[in-house]
Amino acid sequence: MKKSPTNLEMQKVYFKNRRNEMIDFIPSNSKRILDVGCSEGNFGECIKKYLNAEVWGIELSEPAARVAADKLDRVFSGDFFSAIGELPPNYFDCIVFNDVLEHFTDPDAVLYQCKNLLVPNGYIVSSIPNVRYIGNLVELIIHKDWEYKSGGILDNTHYRFFTQKSILRMFRQSGYTILINKGINPTRSFKTRLLALLTFGHMSDCKFLEFATVVRLS
Repeated sequence: MKKSPTNLEMQKVYFKNRRNEMIDFIPSNSKRILDVGCSEGNFGECIKKYLNAEVWGIELSEPAARVAADKLDRVFSGDFFSAIGELPPNYFDCIVFNDVLEHFTDPDAVLYQCKNLLVPNGYIVSSIPNVRYIGNLVELIIHKDWEYKSGGILDNTHYRFFTQKSILRMFRQSGYTILINKGINPTRSFKTRLLALLTFGHMSDCKFLEFATVVRLS
């Protein structure tokens, strides 16, 4: 029987993840970027070179923040709210949340605080896990289970769970204009194609592990 990865093993993978699939979602005119949950700075380092941008980071894990500090322009170790007082107001063109907003008990409060950090018409780019992902639905509906794990959609550090519809509602209610909302990291399973066909497209969102969203401050 295959052994499930431990929390430590999952953290090592997460901290080194470059998230290349999210690079093209960063608006090309972004020159000052804040990466919240920057891990070891690999994604920030990529967009720093790709856009010739100034990239700051916030990272809860102190060891990961130390690694990121060698790659980014400035890195704060701690949670988002503790770093706010040290961040310049109306400074960033873009704030990035790659698989981060679901870790907050109150993501609406986070998005509200971002308004003070962004320049007028600034952007937020996020990737958020899709709770309607087919693998999750199989566990819930077929196996009648909802088991928290060391990673994935039911990560035991997730406080909030989202669908495509609730992602859009969260940003709109927080005062942002939706520019892009796109499913990413789709499964190749034929089951999702069949499910989408049988439901006349109603379940087509279930093939995506996450949704990438780009919004602009209204």
